[in-house]
Amino acid sequence: MKRISIHILMPLATIATIIALCTGCMELDAERQYDSSLHTLHVTALYPAGFESYATEGTEFVAMDDNMGRSYTAKAVVADAEKGMIAADFRLSEGLYNVAVSDARGRYTFNASADQVRLASGDVAIELRLAESLASPLIIKEIYCGGCTKLPFEGTYAVDKYIVLHNNSAETYYLDGLCIGVIEPYNSTAANVWIERDETTGETVFPDFLPIGECIWQFSGNGSDFPIEKGEDVVVAINGAINHTAQYPNSVNLENADFVCYAPVFYGNTTYHPTPSDKIPTSHYLNVVVKVGPANGYPFSQTSPGVILFRAQECTIQEFVAREGVIVQKPGSTIISVVKIPRAWAIDAVEVFDGTSSQNRKRFASSLDAGYVYLSNTYLGHSLMRHYDEQASAEAGFAIYVDTNNSTNDFYERDKASLKDNE
Repeated sequence: MKRISIHILMPLATIATIIALCTGCMELDAERQYDSSLHTLHVTALYPAGFESYATEGTEFVAMDDNMGRSYTAKAVVADAEKGMIAADFRLSEGLYNVAVSDARGRYTFNASADQVRLASGDVAIELRLAESLASPLIIKEIYCGGCTKLPFEGTYAVDKYIVLHNNSAETYYLDGLCIGVIEPYNSTAANVWIERDETTGETVFPDFLPIGECIWQFSGNGSDFPIEKGEDVVVAINGAINHTAQYPNSVNLENADFVCYAPVFYGNTTYHPTPSDKIPTSHYLNVVVKVGPANGYPFSQTSPGVILFRAQECTIQEFVAREGVIVQKPGSTIISVVKIPRAWAIDAVEVFDGTSSQNRKRFASSLDAGYVYLSNTYLGHSLMRHYDEQASAEAGFAIYVDTNNSTNDFYERDKASLKDNE
Protein backbone atom coordinates (compact mmCIF):
# COMPACT_ATOMS: atom_id res chain seq x y z
CA MET A 1 0.00 0.00 0.00
CA LYS A 2 1.41 3.39 -1.00
CA ARG A 3 0.58 6.79 0.39
CA ILE A 4 -0.86 9.30 -2.04
CA SER A 5 1.11 12.52 -2.26
CA ILE A 6 -0.73 15.66 -3.27
CA HIS A 7 0.52 19.20 -3.68
CA ILE A 8 -2.25 21.76 -3.40
CA LEU A 9 -5.57 20.23 -2.78
CA MET A 10 -9.34 20.26 -2.88
CA PRO A 11 -12.35 17.99 -4.43
CA LEU A 12 -11.46 14.73 -6.44
CA ALA A 13 -12.50 13.45 -9.89
CA THR A 14 -14.86 11.65 -12.30
CA ILE A 15 -15.22 11.59 -16.10
CA ALA A 16 -16.92 13.15 -19.12
CA THR A 17 -16.13 16.18 -21.38
CA ILE A 18 -12.77 17.17 -22.81
CA ILE A 19 -10.42 20.00 -22.29
CA ALA A 20 -7.15 18.32 -23.14
CA LEU A 21 -3.59 19.39 -23.63
CA CYS A 22 -1.28 16.91 -25.37
CA THR A 23 2.21 17.91 -26.55
CA GLY A 24 1.51 21.08 -28.38
CA CYS A 25 -2.17 20.36 -29.06
CA MET A 26 -5.09 21.74 -27.07
CA GLU A 27 -8.79 20.91 -27.42
CA LEU A 28 -11.18 23.32 -25.68
CA ASP A 29 -14.79 22.97 -24.69
CA ALA A 30 -16.79 25.10 -27.15
CA GLU A 31 -18.58 26.88 -24.32
CA ARG A 32 -15.26 27.89 -22.75
CA GLN A 33 -12.90 28.74 -25.61
CA TYR A 34 -13.53 32.49 -25.32
CA ASP A 35 -13.35 32.59 -21.53
CA SER A 36 -10.75 35.21 -20.64
CA SER A 37 -10.30 34.06 -17.05
CA LEU A 38 -8.88 30.56 -17.67
CA HIS A 39 -5.96 29.30 -15.60
CA THR A 40 -3.57 26.44 -16.22
CA LEU A 41 -3.72 23.45 -13.90
CA HIS A 42 -0.49 21.51 -14.42
CA VAL A 43 -0.64 17.96 -13.04
CA THR A 44 2.29 15.57 -12.78
CA ALA A 45 2.07 11.98 -11.59
CA LEU A 46 4.92 9.73 -10.44
CA TYR A 47 4.86 5.95 -10.78
CA PRO A 48 6.12 3.96 -7.75
CA ALA A 49 9.73 2.82 -7.55
CA GLY A 50 10.26 -0.18 -9.79
CA PHE A 51 7.44 0.86 -12.17
CA GLU A 52 9.11 3.86 -13.82
CA SER A 53 8.94 2.20 -17.24
CA TYR A 54 5.14 2.32 -17.05
CA ALA A 55 5.26 6.08 -17.70
CA THR A 56 3.91 6.34 -21.25
CA GLU A 57 1.84 8.78 -23.27
CA GLY A 58 -1.94 8.68 -23.36
CA THR A 59 -2.90 7.96 -19.76
CA GLU A 60 -6.01 10.01 -18.96
CA PHE A 61 -6.13 12.68 -16.27
CA VAL A 62 -9.53 13.95 -15.14
CA ALA A 63 -10.53 17.20 -13.45
CA MET A 64 -14.07 17.70 -12.21
CA ASP A 65 -15.79 20.86 -11.10
CA ASP A 66 -18.27 19.59 -8.50
CA ASN A 67 -20.24 22.82 -8.34
CA MET A 68 -20.84 22.98 -12.11
CA GLY A 69 -21.14 19.23 -12.59
CA ARG A 70 -18.58 19.29 -15.40
CA SER A 71 -15.55 17.10 -15.92
CA TYR A 72 -12.58 17.53 -18.23
CA THR A 73 -9.96 15.10 -19.46
CA ALA A 74 -6.36 15.55 -20.58
CA LYS A 75 -3.99 13.02 -22.10
CA ALA A 76 -0.61 12.53 -20.46
CA VAL A 77 2.79 13.13 -21.98
CA VAL A 78 6.00 11.70 -20.55
CA ALA A 79 7.62 14.45 -18.50
CA ASP A 80 10.59 12.45 -17.20
CA ALA A 81 10.98 8.80 -18.25
CA GLU A 82 13.84 8.12 -15.83
CA LYS A 83 11.77 9.27 -12.85
CA GLY A 84 8.59 7.61 -14.12
CA MET A 85 6.79 10.95 -14.41
CA ILE A 86 3.86 11.81 -16.67
CA ALA A 87 2.13 15.17 -16.94
CA ALA A 88 -0.92 16.92 -18.37
CA ASP A 89 -2.27 20.47 -18.51
CA PHE A 90 -5.83 21.74 -18.14
CA ARG A 91 -7.13 25.24 -18.93
CA LEU A 92 -9.91 25.85 -16.42
CA SER A 93 -11.98 28.63 -14.91
CA GLU A 94 -11.62 29.63 -11.27
CA GLY A 95 -13.11 27.11 -8.88
CA LEU A 96 -12.56 23.97 -6.86
CA TYR A 97 -11.68 20.79 -8.73
CA ASN A 98 -11.29 17.10 -8.07
CA VAL A 99 -8.30 15.64 -9.94
CA ALA A 100 -7.54 11.99 -10.57
CA VAL A 101 -5.53 9.64 -12.76
CA SER A 102 -5.93 5.90 -13.17
CA ASP A 103 -3.84 3.49 -15.25
CA ALA A 104 -4.67 -0.22 -15.51
CA ARG A 105 -1.77 -2.43 -16.64
CA GLY A 106 -2.38 -6.17 -16.57
CA ARG A 107 -2.32 -7.34 -12.95
CA TYR A 108 -1.67 -3.83 -11.66
CA THR A 109 -3.70 -0.66 -11.40
CA PHE A 110 -2.08 2.68 -10.57
CA ASN A 111 -4.25 5.38 -9.01
CA ALA A 112 -3.86 8.82 -7.52
CA SER A 113 -6.24 11.65 -6.69
CA ALA A 114 -6.42 15.10 -5.14
CA ASP A 115 -9.53 16.59 -3.64
CA GLN A 116 -10.34 20.31 -3.49
CA VAL A 117 -7.73 21.71 -5.86
CA ARG A 118 -8.33 25.46 -5.90
CA LEU A 119 -7.86 27.62 -8.96
CA ALA A 120 -8.17 31.25 -7.98
CA SER A 121 -5.88 34.07 -9.02
CA GLY A 122 -3.38 32.23 -11.17
CA ASP A 123 -1.94 28.98 -12.50
CA VAL A 124 -1.51 26.01 -10.20
CA ALA A 125 0.75 22.94 -10.28
CA ILE A 126 0.13 19.77 -8.30
CA GLU A 127 1.98 16.48 -8.02
CA LEU A 128 0.34 13.09 -7.49
CA ARG A 129 2.11 9.91 -6.44
CA LEU A 130 0.53 6.89 -8.03
CA ALA A 131 -0.20 3.93 -5.74
CA GLU A 132 -0.13 0.44 -7.19
CA SER A 133 -2.73 -2.18 -6.31
CA LEU A 134 -3.76 -5.63 -7.46
CA ALA A 135 -7.27 -6.68 -8.41
CA SER A 136 -9.08 -8.49 -5.62
CA PRO A 137 -10.74 -11.90 -6.02
CA LEU A 138 -13.69 -10.70 -3.91
CA ILE A 139 -15.32 -7.38 -4.72
CA ILE A 140 -18.23 -5.24 -3.63
CA LYS A 141 -20.52 -5.44 -6.63
CA GLU A 142 -23.50 -3.35 -5.50
CA ILE A 143 -24.53 -0.99 -2.71
CA TYR A 144 -28.18 -0.15 -2.07
CA CYS A 145 -28.53 2.42 0.70
CA GLY A 146 -30.60 5.40 -0.44
CA GLY A 147 -34.07 4.00 0.20
CA CYS A 148 -37.30 4.53 -1.74
CA THR A 149 -40.77 6.02 -1.48
CA LYS A 150 -43.60 4.24 0.34
CA LEU A 151 -45.95 4.46 -2.63
CA PRO A 152 -48.90 3.86 -2.78
CA PHE A 153 -48.61 5.29 0.75
CA GLU A 154 -47.15 8.63 1.74
CA GLY A 155 -43.63 8.97 3.04
CA THR A 156 -40.20 7.48 2.48
CA TYR A 157 -38.42 4.30 3.52
CA ALA A 158 -34.73 3.57 4.11
CA VAL A 159 -34.41 0.54 6.38
CA ASP A 160 -33.89 -1.90 3.50
CA LYS A 161 -30.16 -1.47 2.83
CA TYR A 162 -28.03 -4.25 1.38
CA ILE A 163 -24.73 -4.93 -0.38
CA VAL A 164 -23.78 -7.61 -2.89
CA LEU A 165 -20.38 -9.34 -2.87
CA HIS A 166 -19.04 -11.05 -5.99
CA ASN A 167 -16.31 -13.59 -6.67
CA ASN A 168 -14.44 -11.92 -9.52
CA SER A 169 -11.83 -14.67 -9.83
CA ALA A 170 -11.63 -18.10 -11.43
CA GLU A 171 -11.12 -19.81 -8.06
CA THR A 172 -13.60 -20.68 -5.31
CA TYR A 173 -13.53 -18.00 -2.61
CA TYR A 174 -14.36 -18.76 1.02
CA LEU A 175 -16.10 -16.11 3.07
CA ASP A 176 -15.15 -17.74 6.38
CA GLY A 177 -13.40 -15.16 8.56
CA LEU A 178 -14.00 -12.24 6.19
CA CYS A 179 -14.77 -8.93 7.95
CA ILE A 180 -17.03 -6.05 6.90
CA GLY A 181 -17.00 -2.51 8.23
CA VAL A 182 -17.68 1.12 7.37
CA ILE A 183 -15.12 3.86 7.63
CA GLU A 184 -15.52 6.80 9.99
CA PRO A 185 -16.79 9.46 9.35
CA TYR A 186 -19.95 7.72 8.18
CA ASN A 187 -20.91 10.52 5.75
CA SER A 188 -18.58 11.90 3.08
CA THR A 189 -19.57 15.47 3.93
CA ALA A 190 -18.58 15.27 7.60
CA ALA A 191 -15.36 16.68 9.03
CA ASN A 192 -12.60 14.07 8.82
CA VAL A 193 -10.31 14.16 11.87
CA TRP A 194 -8.27 11.19 10.62
CA ILE A 195 -6.54 12.92 7.70
CA GLU A 196 -3.91 15.64 7.85
CA ARG A 197 -2.73 18.37 5.51
CA ASP A 198 0.95 19.10 5.02
CA GLU A 199 1.07 22.90 5.17
CA THR A 200 4.31 23.02 3.16
CA THR A 201 3.40 20.75 0.25
CA GLY A 202 -0.39 20.75 0.48
CA GLU A 203 -0.31 16.96 0.75
CA THR A 204 -3.37 15.08 1.98
CA VAL A 205 -1.96 12.47 4.34
CA PHE A 206 -4.07 9.44 5.14
CA PRO A 207 -3.26 7.36 8.22
CA ASP A 208 -1.76 3.89 7.81
CA PHE A 209 -4.88 2.48 9.45
CA LEU A 210 -8.57 2.41 8.60
CA PRO A 211 -10.77 3.96 11.32
CA ILE A 212 -13.67 1.49 11.39
CA GLY A 213 -16.71 2.88 13.16
CA GLU A 214 -19.37 1.33 15.43
CA CYS A 215 -18.51 -2.36 14.98
CA ILE A 216 -16.76 -5.02 12.93
CA TRP A 217 -18.80 -7.83 11.39
CA GLN A 218 -17.35 -11.24 10.54
CA PHE A 219 -18.51 -14.28 8.61
CA SER A 220 -18.36 -17.40 10.74
CA GLY A 221 -17.08 -20.79 9.56
CA ASN A 222 -14.00 -22.96 9.85
CA GLY A 223 -12.37 -22.10 6.57
CA SER A 224 -14.50 -23.88 3.99
CA ASP A 225 -18.08 -23.54 5.23
CA PHE A 226 -19.13 -20.61 3.04
CA PRO A 227 -17.76 -20.92 -0.50
CA ILE A 228 -18.59 -18.58 -3.38
CA GLU A 229 -17.93 -20.16 -6.74
CA LYS A 230 -16.39 -18.16 -9.57
CA GLY A 231 -18.71 -15.49 -10.91
CA GLU A 232 -21.24 -15.93 -8.11
CA ASP A 233 -22.80 -13.38 -5.74
CA VAL A 234 -23.92 -13.24 -2.14
CA VAL A 235 -26.36 -10.67 -0.75
CA VAL A 236 -25.74 -9.22 2.71
CA ALA A 237 -28.76 -7.59 4.35
CA ILE A 238 -27.63 -4.54 6.33
CA ASN A 239 -31.17 -3.76 7.51
CA GLY A 240 -34.31 -5.87 7.69
CA ALA A 241 -33.71 -9.36 6.31
CA ILE A 242 -37.39 -9.55 5.36
CA ASN A 243 -39.55 -9.05 2.28
CA HIS A 244 -39.95 -5.27 2.36
CA THR A 245 -42.01 -5.32 -0.85
CA ALA A 246 -44.89 -6.99 1.02
CA GLN A 247 -45.67 -3.59 2.53
CA TYR A 248 -43.83 -1.19 0.21
CA PRO A 249 -43.70 -2.35 -3.44
CA ASN A 250 -40.89 0.07 -4.34
CA SER A 251 -38.58 -1.56 -1.80
CA VAL A 252 -36.68 -4.84 -2.08
CA ASN A 253 -37.11 -8.43 -0.98
CA LEU A 254 -34.35 -9.32 1.49
CA GLU A 255 -35.84 -12.50 2.90
CA ASN A 256 -33.73 -14.30 0.31
CA ALA A 257 -30.52 -12.60 1.40
CA ASP A 258 -27.62 -15.01 1.79
CA PHE A 259 -26.34 -13.39 4.99
CA VAL A 260 -27.62 -11.05 7.70
CA CYS A 261 -25.51 -8.20 9.02
CA TYR A 262 -27.02 -7.65 12.44
CA ALA A 263 -27.44 -9.33 15.80
CA PRO A 264 -30.45 -8.56 18.04
CA VAL A 265 -28.33 -8.93 21.18
CA PHE A 266 -26.27 -5.90 20.07
CA TYR A 267 -28.78 -4.06 17.88
CA GLY A 268 -32.24 -4.18 19.41
CA ASN A 269 -33.86 -1.45 17.31
CA THR A 270 -36.54 -3.47 15.52
CA THR A 271 -37.26 -0.68 13.04
CA TYR A 272 -33.78 -1.17 11.61
CA HIS A 273 -33.40 -4.82 12.51
CA PRO A 274 -36.66 -6.79 12.63
CA THR A 275 -36.51 -10.53 13.23
CA PRO A 276 -34.92 -12.02 10.08
CA SER A 277 -36.98 -14.22 7.78
CA ASP A 278 -36.92 -17.88 8.77
CA LYS A 279 -35.70 -18.56 5.22
CA ILE A 280 -32.26 -17.38 6.37
CA PRO A 281 -30.48 -19.91 8.62
CA THR A 282 -29.01 -18.56 11.85
CA SER A 283 -25.62 -19.86 10.71
CA HIS A 284 -25.75 -17.06 8.12
CA TYR A 285 -25.96 -14.32 10.75
CA LEU A 286 -22.72 -12.37 10.82
CA ASN A 287 -20.84 -12.22 14.12
CA VAL A 288 -20.05 -8.99 15.92
CA VAL A 289 -16.31 -9.06 16.55
CA VAL A 290 -16.40 -5.90 18.64
CA LYS A 291 -18.91 -3.08 19.12
CA VAL A 292 -17.34 0.29 19.91
CA GLY A 293 -20.27 2.65 19.25
CA PRO A 294 -23.45 3.56 21.15
CA ALA A 295 -26.03 2.86 18.42
CA ASN A 296 -28.96 0.46 18.82
CA GLY A 297 -29.23 0.20 15.02
CA TYR A 298 -26.20 -0.31 12.79
CA PRO A 299 -25.27 3.14 11.33
CA PHE A 300 -24.77 2.57 7.60
CA SER A 301 -24.92 5.95 5.83
CA GLN A 302 -27.93 6.51 3.62
CA THR A 303 -26.18 9.12 1.48
CA SER A 304 -22.50 8.18 1.34
CA PRO A 305 -21.13 5.05 3.03
CA GLY A 306 -17.48 4.04 2.77
CA VAL A 307 -17.59 0.22 2.78
CA ILE A 308 -14.55 -1.97 3.41
CA LEU A 309 -13.88 -5.73 3.23
CA PHE A 310 -10.81 -7.02 5.04
CA ARG A 311 -9.12 -10.02 6.67
CA ALA A 312 -6.84 -10.13 9.69
CA GLN A 313 -3.30 -11.27 8.89
CA GLU A 314 -0.88 -13.20 11.13
CA CYS A 315 -3.45 -13.25 13.94
CA THR A 316 -7.19 -13.58 14.39
CA ILE A 317 -9.33 -10.46 14.34
CA GLN A 318 -10.38 -11.30 17.91
CA GLU A 319 -6.75 -11.32 19.04
CA PHE A 320 -6.08 -8.09 17.22
CA VAL A 321 -8.93 -6.04 18.73
CA ALA A 322 -7.84 -7.15 22.21
CA ARG A 323 -4.47 -5.42 21.78
CA GLU A 324 -3.79 -2.14 23.52
CA GLY A 325 -4.20 0.94 21.34
CA VAL A 326 -6.30 -0.75 18.65
CA ILE A 327 -9.58 0.77 19.84
CA VAL A 328 -9.31 4.54 20.27
CA GLN A 329 -11.68 7.38 21.00
CA LYS A 330 -12.39 9.74 18.13
CA PRO A 331 -10.64 13.07 18.77
CA GLY A 332 -13.19 15.66 19.87
CA SER A 333 -15.89 13.11 20.68
CA THR A 334 -16.92 11.67 24.01
CA ILE A 335 -19.05 8.84 22.60
CA ILE A 336 -17.50 7.69 19.31
CA SER A 337 -14.61 5.22 19.15
CA VAL A 338 -13.05 3.41 16.21
CA VAL A 339 -11.04 0.27 15.56
CA LYS A 340 -7.69 0.98 13.86
CA ILE A 341 -7.44 -1.69 11.16
CA PRO A 342 -4.18 -1.85 9.13
CA ARG A 343 -4.67 -0.63 5.56
CA ALA A 344 -2.71 -3.63 4.29
CA TRP A 345 -5.56 -5.91 5.40
CA ALA A 346 -8.02 -4.40 2.92
CA ILE A 347 -9.52 -6.63 0.24
CA ASP A 348 -11.92 -4.16 -1.38
CA ALA A 349 -13.23 -0.69 -0.59
CA VAL A 350 -15.86 1.54 -2.17
CA GLU A 351 -16.25 5.24 -1.44
CA VAL A 352 -19.70 6.79 -1.97
CA PHE A 353 -20.16 10.56 -2.26
CA ASP A 354 -23.32 12.52 -1.52
CA GLY A 355 -24.59 13.75 -4.89
CA THR A 356 -26.49 16.64 -3.32
CA SER A 357 -23.35 18.25 -1.88
CA SER A 358 -20.13 19.83 -3.13
CA GLN A 359 -18.53 19.37 0.30
CA ASN A 360 -17.51 15.71 -0.06
CA ARG A 361 -14.14 14.61 1.29
CA LYS A 362 -12.13 11.47 0.54
CA ARG A 363 -11.85 8.91 3.36
CA PHE A 364 -9.94 6.15 1.55
CA ALA A 365 -6.38 6.50 0.28
CA SER A 366 -5.78 5.98 -3.45
CA SER A 367 -4.32 2.52 -2.90
CA LEU A 368 -7.80 1.42 -1.75
CA ASP A 369 -10.15 3.57 -3.82
CA ALA A 370 -8.75 6.43 -5.86
CA GLY A 371 -12.19 7.71 -6.79
CA TYR A 372 -15.78 7.67 -5.62
CA VAL A 373 -19.26 7.04 -6.95
CA TYR A 374 -22.03 9.58 -6.48
CA LEU A 375 -25.44 8.68 -5.13
CA SER A 376 -27.44 11.49 -6.76
CA ASN A 377 -30.16 11.60 -4.10
CA THR A 378 -32.05 9.53 -1.55
CA TYR A 379 -35.42 7.74 -1.77
CA LEU A 380 -35.11 7.14 -5.53
CA GLY A 381 -34.81 3.35 -5.27
CA HIS A 382 -31.46 3.61 -7.06
CA SER A 383 -28.41 1.47 -6.32
CA LEU A 384 -24.70 1.80 -7.07
CA MET A 385 -23.51 -0.97 -9.39
CA ARG A 386 -20.12 -2.05 -10.66
CA HIS A 387 -19.67 -2.07 -14.44
CA TYR A 388 -19.86 -5.47 -16.12
CA ASP A 389 -16.76 -6.36 -18.15
CA GLU A 390 -18.20 -7.96 -21.27
CA GLN A 391 -14.90 -8.86 -22.91
CA ALA A 392 -13.31 -10.36 -19.80
CA SER A 393 -16.50 -12.28 -19.01
CA ALA A 394 -16.69 -13.72 -22.53
CA GLU A 395 -13.07 -14.82 -22.37
CA ALA A 396 -13.38 -16.32 -18.87
CA GLY A 397 -16.80 -17.92 -19.27
CA PHE A 398 -18.20 -16.38 -16.06
CA ALA A 399 -19.27 -12.93 -14.86
CA ILE A 400 -16.38 -10.52 -14.33
CA TYR A 401 -16.82 -6.91 -13.23
CA VAL A 402 -14.48 -3.96 -13.73
CA ASP A 403 -12.03 -3.54 -10.86
CA THR A 404 -9.48 -0.75 -11.11
CA ASN A 405 -9.65 0.31 -7.45
CA ASN A 406 -11.21 3.55 -8.65
CA SER A 407 -14.95 3.74 -8.05
CA THR A 408 -15.28 6.67 -10.46
CA ASN A 409 -14.38 4.26 -13.26
CA ASP A 410 -15.78 1.08 -11.77
CA PHE A 411 -19.30 2.09 -10.64
CA TYR A 412 -22.41 3.79 -11.95
CA GLU A 413 -25.77 4.71 -10.48
CA ARG A 414 -28.47 2.27 -11.46
CA ASP A 415 -32.10 3.39 -11.78
CA LYS A 416 -33.29 0.48 -9.67
CA ALA A 417 -31.82 -2.07 -7.29
CA SER A 418 -30.68 -5.26 -9.02
CA LEU A 419 -32.84 -7.37 -6.68
CA LYS A 420 -35.90 -5.93 -8.43
CA ASP A 421 -34.83 -7.20 -11.87
CA ASN A 422 -36.67 -10.52 -11.58
CA GLU A 423 -39.79 -9.31 -9.79
